Amino acid sequence: MPDPTLLTGRVLNTLSDPFREPAEEALRIEDDWGVVLERGRIAAAGPAGDLRRDWPTATEIAYGRDLICPGFVDAHAHYPQTAIIASWGKRLIDWLNSYTFPEEMRFGDADYAAEIAARYLDLTAANGTTTICTFCTIHPASVDAIMSEAQSRGQRLVAGKTCMDRNAPEGLKDTAQSAYDDSKALLEKWHGRDRLSYALTPRFSPTSTPDQLSALGALWAEHPDCLMQTHLSEQTDEIDWVKSLYPSARDYLDTYESHGLLGPNGLYGHAIHLEARERDRLKETGAALVHCPTSNTFIGSGLFDMAGLADEGQRIGLATDTGGGSSFSMLRTMAAAYEIGQLRGTPLHAAQLLWLATRGSAQALRMDDRIGSIRTGMEADLVVLDLGSTPAIQQRAERADDAWEEVFATIMMGDDRAVRATWIGGKVAG
Repeated sequence: MPDPTLLTGRVLNTLSDPFREPAEEALRIEDDWGVVLERGRIAAAGPAGDLRRDWPTATEIAYGRDLICPGFVDAHAHYPQTAIIASWGKRLIDWLNSYTFPEEMRFGDADYAAEIAARYLDLTAANGTTTICTFCTIHPASVDAIMSEAQSRGQRLVAGKTCMDRNAPEGLKDTAQSAYDDSKALLEKWHGRDRLSYALTPRFSPTSTPDQLSALGALWAEHPDCLMQTHLSEQTDEIDWVKSLYPSARDYLDTYESHGLLGPNGLYGHAIHLEARERDRLKETGAALVHCPTSNTFIGSGLFDMAGLADEGQRIGLATDTGGGSSFSMLRTMAAAYEIGQLRGTPLHAAQLLWLATRGSAQALRMDDRIGSIRTGMEADLVVLDLGSTPAIQQRAERADDAWEEVFATIMMGDDRAVRATWIGGKVAG
């Protein structure tokens, strides 16, 4: 058995929710701490001197003034859109028709799917992301590709076959029955295997008939431990479209609720333009909302009500939403969340931003017992941040009055150059 590994430096210590407690008490930056990794898990965390004494055979990797954080958790992404990220000038429906659907047609080719899956996980690991919840395409091969690639890396991943039986090109449509059958087969193949989980994945109400939503609702009832991911209230013209397609629905959320697709393991991406009833039902059921700030600004969707939803006690995660989102970086995603908060008059503290990208997203995925914080027994997924990674950031960090000012500068200006190392399952990625 290999010796344990001791990482030393500054360590992000997550104690409580910074949206409910004072931010700098909820999360603390501990100087001269360390984390012991053994057999893919965190064996201990605490003052570096104590860990050196208690783990004398551990191999030490000294990160100095770098900040050791839980690995970033991206709670909503579209890995098949990797190659079309940052495509110009479209709103949601036009984006799908002009960029997304033509690219997703290519994923019937298993070799192409495998190529993009590997590229995507390389790019996300380079940006410190260790867990991802991603949509695939309607092709089972697209699920097999990303699951196989993540499995080979020992990475925690949630993925699901996207289901669409209307308002999509012929090559990207399934049926209510095939969506049920394919999803069930993929679920049975991958769910709970190593660090992999399956998510039932209707793209959104406009691309599914009521029959398809009901079929997926029935499958979810058969496998309630699975997650279910979809989109909700991203743009106002999308909401109008949903109302025209589902005239008897009380609101957008009701198109899911009435077909068995609202529950505590539900993940609802965007959730910008929610009505009061929707907010009440999401809170009542314990469903999770996923904030996708770079996507919301890039596609012109609107401003997520972080402060109001957090005050209500909603479960909220953070996500890149690549490729509608314009970056693979959770640092850039945190920066965009801060900017949207400013536009709503409610700026977020750096501790709140890091919480959203780690434990908050882990809670959204119902995985905070395994990932999202640094404590004994958790899976050894970590990102080490260089808080002076560029001359611009370094000169700002030198003027910082405290560690949180240093961290904030990296959140606002950092990119993959700030990622000193990414640890997945106790091993350095890449």
